[in-house]
Amino acid sequence: MPQPFVETYLSYLLTRAAHRVSAEFHAELPRFGLTVAEWRTLACLYDSPGLGVSDLAAMAIMKQPSMTKVLDRLQAQGLVLREAVDGDRRRVRARLTPAGRARVKPAIAAARAHQERVLAPLSDAERALITRALDLIVQAEDQAPVKRGGRFSRKAA
Repeated sequence: MPQPFVETYLSYLLTRAAHRVSAEFHAELPRFGLTVAEWRTLACLYDSPGLGVSDLAAMAIMKQPSMTKVLDRLQAQGLVLREAVDGDRRRVRARLTPAGRARVKPAIAAARAHQERVLAPLSDAERALITRALDLIVQAEDQAPVKRGGRFSRKAA
């Protein structure tokens, strides 16, 4: 008897795994005083000298208007600074302030520990394989044509 469709359907498996792993960690975020959107934003900026709002929104898996609202809140708390890129006020880059780095640092450590617990049952080779496979899927999807408004275009890399 063949396996049920969902047990072999990549989109379902990725979504189920992401939901289970993320939900477990997201339950820890209140102890850091962070919402999921704030966590994603600060985590994306953690190792970056700054990101454009569109790039940051894509990386944090948010729509740009939602990202703008999150950045407004984080800037009001002194955790993020927005600055014009090359003097062009229309292009804005966001970066962590020292207070933002201090605020997210314990959450980053908790995320790393959570990842270790999730991956503990896997061998080093399996860990490397799953990381590489997921990275390849993301890269391929970033290059795939996307249908927008009845026309196909390429996603930005």
